[in-house]
Formats: sequence, C-alpha cells, structure tokens
Amino acid sequence: MTTHYTIGDAARESGVKVPTIRYYEEIGLLPAPHRTDGGRRAYGDEDLRRLAFIRHARELGFEIDAIRTLLHLQDAPDQSCAAADAIARDHLASVERRIASLTALRAELQRMVEGCAHGHVATCRVIEILADHGACAHHQRADA
Repeated sequence: MTTHYTIGDAARESGVKVPTIRYYEEIGLLPAPHRTDGGRRAYGDEDLRRLAFIRHARELGFEIDAIRTLLHLQDAPDQSCAAADAIARDHLASVERRIASLTALRAELQRMVEGCAHGHVATCRVIEILADHGACAHHQRADA
C-alpha cells in the first residue's frame, strides 16, 4: 500500500519547501499529484524520492534544465548513462571555472587587505584598488 502525504508532510519529509514543491509541479519536474476527494494534494513515496533527487541535485548546483534531463533519464533506466555523464562532466567544468575565479578573487582580496596600512582613507590600498580597475592584479592576469 502506498503512503499518502499532504503537501506539508511531503515538504517535511523531503526537505523541500511547500512553495518550491508547487513550483516544481508547475514547471513539470514533479508530476501533478493525486487529489483527495476533498481536492487536497496527496503525494506518494515515489514523489518523495523524486523531490529528494531534485533537492540533492539543486544542492550540488545543477540547473533546472539539467535536472529535468536527469529525471527523464532516471525514468528510463535501461538506456545508456552517457547523457547523465555528459551533464555531470559539463557541470564539473563549470564548478572548476568558478573555483578558479573564486581563488583569484580571494588572492586579490588578500592582497588588498594585506596592503592596508590602517592609516587614512586617502592612502587606503583597498579604496585605491577598488577605485582603479587597472590596479587590480586579478584583472591584469585575466586580460593577459
């Protein structure tokens, strides 16, 4: 027998907020749930598994379109996983680009903070670098 959950129960069990569940239904990531005689949404165990899948994919930074594709793949388990691998590989490359950018940003901020003499704003290295884009070492490397 399938357990039926209200939308509030589904939210608590899955860790996905009620408005987000409704949004996922609206955009087709989650099928429209069965309705009770009183018109209330009734979710089953499979809906909760799907919500958990979506939540985990979102936590890992996957975009909605990628999740949609991954869900379609999950719904057809006998096919090749090449498409899922390609999606994960593309996402990994994107994450690596962001990490490189954040690493450079951290280095620039460290350079700004370490260059601060704790004097007056007129001689403040942080203000100087922010005011003069050319003084930013991060952008000098990116332009090269």
